[in-house]
Amino acid sequence: MDLRVIENLDTELSIEIQGEDHTFMNVLKGALLEVDGVTAATYDMNPEQSGGQTDPIVTIKTDDSIEPLDALEKAAGGIKTKTDAFRNAFETAA
Repeated sequence: MDLRVIENLDTELSIEIQGEDHTFMNVLKGALLEVDGVTAATYDMNPEQSGGQTDPIVTIKTDDSIEPLDALEKAAGGIKTKTDAFRNAFETAA
């Protein structure tokens, strides 16, 4: 997964995530919104200035209690924990 930082401020971060689609981006956005200190998490698949379909750009806004990059790290860890739990439950049921 290739990432490109678009904007990195104290309480706002925008990153382009190459090769991903709505499936992953919705999961990431949901996980970000579960992180304490995240005030907004959105993504855009077709920024107005692009002139067409692009790789998604996720934007994370936080309050002063957490930096956006730390929030992204926590959200990614939460996704891994949930997918591991799902995999274990599936394998147990099979």
